[in-house]
Amino acid sequence: MIATPDRTPLPRKFFDRPVLEVAPDLLGRILVRSTPDGPIALRLTEVEAYDGPNDPGSHAYRGRTARNDVMFGAPGHVYVYFTYGMWFCMNLVCGPEGRASAVLLRAGEIIEGAELARTRRLAARNDKELAKGPARLATALDVDRALNGTDACAAGDTPLRILTGASVPSDQVRNGPRTGVSGDGGVHPWRYWVANDPTVSPYRAHVPRRRQS
Repeated sequence: MIATPDRTPLPRKFFDRPVLEVAPDLLGRILVRSTPDGPIALRLTEVEAYDGPNDPGSHAYRGRTARNDVMFGAPGHVYVYFTYGMWFCMNLVCGPEGRASAVLLRAGEIIEGAELARTRRLAARNDKELAKGPARLATALDVDRALNGTDACAAGDTPLRILTGASVPSDQVRNGPRTGVSGDGGVHPWRYWVANDPTVSPYRAHVPRRRQS
């Protein structure tokens, strides 16, 4: 029997825990993006954990910068970064303030506002592909750097919010290597996903980019 999703906002204390606890616990939670055209809601089906100073794959591994400053702030805030000169990706900050860790939101099922998401993801062949991958997720939800630092736990109107949803039973959670992470950071099995869910993105190992001659 499938539990009815709970629309109660997740409290800040949910995120004020070690990132390897928060990441798998985010599966099944609901992310709501409020836009002028209406809300878009997404059930999270795939995430990746990044553990700051303990993790060579993390943007915060070498310390605080203007780019990653939000990761060192209070838990429950949104960290958005730009990658490959074309895509945005969205993370949720975890752990105590001052110790940077975050969960990358990799994929999800659009459960409300699919018609709006389709206008942003014209290349999607079906609704299962609307948010199948971190860049696609951010695009479908109209997330960019303007939302960097948004408090997803704030009371009242906020452009992004995380709701309790329905947590995924542990026997349906899988984990494995993170996608596209190179070097020492690529060995951690810190990608978590819902087993057999069609919205989960395919695993891809890191492929070094060729240098221009």
